[in-house]
Order: sequence, then structure tokens, then C-alpha cells
Amino acid sequence: MDIHDTRITALRNRGALFVVNHSAGKDSQAMVALLKRAVPAAQLLVIHADLGEVEWPGNIEHIVETIDDLPFLVCRNERKGFLDMVEARGMWPSASTRQCTSDLKRGPIEKAIRHFLRDHPEFGGLVVNCMGIRAAESAKRARQIPFRFNERNSKAGREWYDWLPIFGYSKHQVFQTIQDAGQTPHPAYALGMSRLSCVFCILASKSDLSIAAEHNRALYQRYVALEKKIGHTLSMSRRPLEALTGIPG
Repeated sequence: MDIHDTRITALRNRGALFVVNHSAGKDSQAMVALLKRAVPAAQLLVIHADLGEVEWPGNIEHIVETIDDLPFLVCRNERKGFLDMVEARGMWPSASTRQCTSDLKRGPIEKAIRHFLRDHPEFGGLVVNCMGIRAAESAKRARQIPFRFNERNSKAGREWYDWLPIFGYSKHQVFQTIQDAGQTPHPAYALGMSRLSCVFCILASKSDLSIAAEHNRALYQRYVALEKKIGHTLSMSRRPLEALTGIPG
């Protein structure tokens, strides 16, 4: 479905709040540019789950620079950070068990949305939660439903929908949308990174991990030390970071 789908049009006309999840990555940036053309600014809210030291430097600044004057919320899990969570569990997240997403991103974002709706009754509890997930990224993501009613969050007077506005976009379309908006992607892409959010992602390629290590040496050393301490590797390849990147920690 696209921005002109009758369901989206109906929700926009009903005055729904459209929340744009923004990681500072290319897909989020393209999604904002797309939605700004289809939804009144008064119905848009950009939100970022701050991961602190483990996300790329300049993420928040990049978001602020590219959303113009749209309202912007930063949320975070105040109880734990990523590296603390990994050390406490004795293992890194996996593709099937991604506490980094559920505990540090989705949970804080959903909480922040609930609070925002409570403080802004003009939206009547009607919300469309927009995420920059694309089918082309992986087979698992391709199986996701691009628009659905979220029963779990539709409580206490809320009517909540989840929408993936750029679900059918190719990588080329994403970068073209950013260019058409007169913007450039986060500087990490110019270094050669293919994805962005955490500096070192459990799903990252060897190339991305190597580039990240070259440009974030102090943080890389902490990851290497933690791998050795807990006896568990970050990468799904099950190869230690030092072996994957060829860069000593």
C-alpha cells in the first residue's frame, strides 16, 4: 500500500497522529520526506529511541537537521543500556531474540507515544505508528504486514495502527527520495556503511563491522573486551570481532 491508500487517507482525514520512528538511517529519513508530502505537519511527530554510546555519533543532530520544524521526541530506556544488558545476560541478542529492539527501541517508543497521546487529547487516541521497514531488506522483513490494526496497544481509549510506508521501496528509491528532498544521508553512509543505528549491529556485515571499527576505535575495544568476558560473539557468523575485522581490540 502507498500513501494514497484509502485506509491511510481516512485516518489522516480523521485527524490521526502519524508517529515517524527515526533511527537517523536512510530509510527513516526517506520515510519522513515521503510523509511530509502526504500528512499535515500538525499531525506528524518524529520520535527517536536514543541508544546512547552504542549508536553512531551525530544521530540526533542529523535527525534535527533533516526534519525541518516537525515536533521531535527522544526517548530511552532509563533502566539499562545495551552493553549492560548484554553483560547481565551473558550473551548478545540474536536475530530471533532481539532485546535490543524490544527493550531499547520498541518499548520506550510505545511508552512515549502513549504519554504523548495522553497529553494531546486533540488526537482522540488515534495513532498511526510509522516504521521504515522495507521488504527488500530480508526475507523475514518481506513477510511483515505493511498495515495492521495493533490490538495490543489499542487500549484505554486508543486506536492504534502500525504502518510501513516505504515497505515496497528499493534502496535506490530510498536514496532518490532523500536526494529529491534536497538532503544527504547520515555521514556514516559516505564512509561505506550499508546500515545505520547501532555502530556495531548483530546483523551487520563484515564490511560494516570493519568500517565501524576503523572509525569508532574506543567503542570497538569495549565490544571486543565484552565478547571475551562473556565468551559469546556479537556477529551471527559466530566469529569474534577481531577475527572478522582483522583489527585488534
